[in-house]
Amino acid sequence: MISYIKGIVSEVGDGYVVIENNGIGYIANVADASAWSGISGKAEETIVFTQMIVREDDISLCGFKTRQDLQMFNKLLTVNGVGTKAALALLGTLSTESLSKAIVFEDVDSIVRAPGVGKKSAQRIVLELKDKLGDISGFTPEEASFADESVSENIDGSNAKAEALQALVALGYSKAEAAGALGKIKEEYDN
Repeated sequence: MISYIKGIVSEVGDGYVVIENNGIGYIANVADASAWSGISGKAEETIVFTQMIVREDDISLCGFKTRQDLQMFNKLLTVNGVGTKAALALLGTLSTESLSKAIVFEDVDSIVRAPGVGKKSAQRIVLELKDKLGDISGFTPEEASFADESVSENIDGSNAKAEALQALVALGYSKAEAAGALGKIKEEYDN
């Protein structure tokens, strides 16, 4: 098992990077090759966290910028029907934090944005990973309140936050993005 490779990113291709270490170039499949293009060819060392994938007909490495991305990748691989390509597509479409929020908030619409991930797969990801990601303690209280849609603040008999969330979703934002934006709004009511 290779935990990480410390070296120079010598080449960035479509869906892969080459990390040179002691005269050996390691090819690693990556979620978003464009994120690596800024460091390609520079003489500074970088750390690429890796996961070795062993199949009957293939042995390959997948590379990640952070250990959190690697951990999310490994969690995605535990979901029945999610393979290496789908997991990389998900991490290339959504950041690890956004994907975590989408899973916790059961935001299937955000998850299906990834190429090759359909609605049934997205629902399975939510079902199987929601408990594995732990509770929603990593999110702000405002964001967490949207997870179960139990916002308690009512204004003039209506739930303003829930209505704002529904409006943003209707405008095309994912539920997680809308909840994050609304969570940043500081409400001040002087009654």
